[in-house]
Amino acid sequence: MDNGSGKGSDPRIPLYIHATERLKEGHYRLRIPLSPRDDLSKLGRALRDLARSLEIRYRELQKLDRIRAGINAGLLVDDILEKVYEDFREIIPYNRIGFSTIEENGQVVRAYWAKSDLPVMYLTKGYEAPLEGSSLQRIIETGQPRIINDLEEYLRNKPDSESTRLIVEEGIRSSLTCPLIASGVPIGFLFFSSARPYAYLNAHVEIFQRIAGQLSIILEKGRLVAELMEQKAAIERQNEELRRLNEVKNAFVGMAAHDLRNPIAAVQTAADFLLEAGDTLDEETRREILQDIVAQTRHMLGLINDLLDVSQIEAGTLELDLQPVAVKDFLEEAVHRHTGLAAPKGTKVLLEPVPEGTVMADPLRLRQVIDNLISNAVKYSPPGSTVTVRAERNPGYWRISVQDEGPGISKEEQQNLFQYFTRLSTRPTGDEPSTGLGLAISRRMVEAHGGEIGVESEPGKGSTFWFTLPDQAAG
Repeated sequence: MDNGSGKGSDPRIPLYIHATERLKEGHYRLRIPLSPRDDLSKLGRALRDLARSLEIRYRELQKLDRIRAGINAGLLVDDILEKVYEDFREIIPYNRIGFSTIEENGQVVRAYWAKSDLPVMYLTKGYEAPLEGSSLQRIIETGQPRIINDLEEYLRNKPDSESTRLIVEEGIRSSLTCPLIASGVPIGFLFFSSARPYAYLNAHVEIFQRIAGQLSIILEKGRLVAELMEQKAAIERQNEELRRLNEVKNAFVGMAAHDLRNPIAAVQTAADFLLEAGDTLDEETRREILQDIVAQTRHMLGLINDLLDVSQIEAGTLELDLQPVAVKDFLEEAVHRHTGLAAPKGTKVLLEPVPEGTVMADPLRLRQVIDNLISNAVKYSPPGSTVTVRAERNPGYWRISVQDEGPGISKEEQQNLFQYFTRLSTRPTGDEPSTGLGLAISRRMVEAHGGEIGVESEPGKGSTFWFTLPDQAAG
């Protein structure tokens, strides 16, 4: 072989040189002669294998760049992880991907997101476990992914691993656990899981590690953006609540000015008349005027008490003095109290037989509820009608109801019945005053006791207002 001027040299050498230059330019499909089989052909085969290897690596890098670009386009963590789930199949096998974050100053690993093409998932968002002393701690400390290619065997060796048991029950048989470290700070783990045992190779680890740093930063960015959006939403909710409270406050002021003005004016007029008339008034007229003053002041006191209750409720300072309350005795006393108040309208207030038993309640607050329901029933029922009070003891709770023979309430009005300042289109039959606060306060009192309140009514068929309370025996 002539290695001088090239005269008489092997014709394959210029082809190999040309192939090398083409390879440098990124062309991987090369025409490389490999015969005759001698030492020089070994160089050709090595050059061909290098071209194939570089082509595979180039295609792989193209995939990674495309995946990286797609992931980086995501703004929120869920969007980023959806892209990971869609695109990583090109480079890593899996049936399931999970993402967990490191929380509470590195003490806890908490599942944040998971997606699977298997029928069930048992290890889902919110699942958490201590990091210290776990196998995940070692992964974070080394920064190296871990492959477990036989999870059933792993579970037999570590039967106390709850997370492993859950994913094995899902049908997972092998896993690749990858630590996520952004700017030197551990943020969590990405779990690739397959229903096929021995699905993972060291090559998959190498592929993931090529983009692990960038993926960690992208996910951390997405998590921070999600947190900011949650904080923004929370601020917006707070602002909306402040606007609502401001509207309630304005309504209170307006209602107080309106509803207090008339009774105050009536009291003032009556008092002035008493002063001016002096001893010229007969006893019956004087008594009527004084009764009107008492009625007006009672209404004003009731309104002020309602406003104070609403103020406590909205400020979150409502406190309950819970104690055992015998339901039968409590209702007998309430019915007796209202029997005299209903007498002027000829209305009867009846109590059906009550089972023995107690509830844990604040007697004063509970009295507000039952008094409101009975007085409303009397107020909106025609003279001479009957108001019926019932108490039913069910497993775990009591249901107390007040049934009237009034005009009933339409479905449309029922929807807002327990909101502040709701007044019905029908008027009290005795022209009694109403603030529109009683049912709203009653609802919040009942809910504070752990119960519910509602109404069953049809126009022309009367109404039944009811509320529930937990049975003390059930507690």
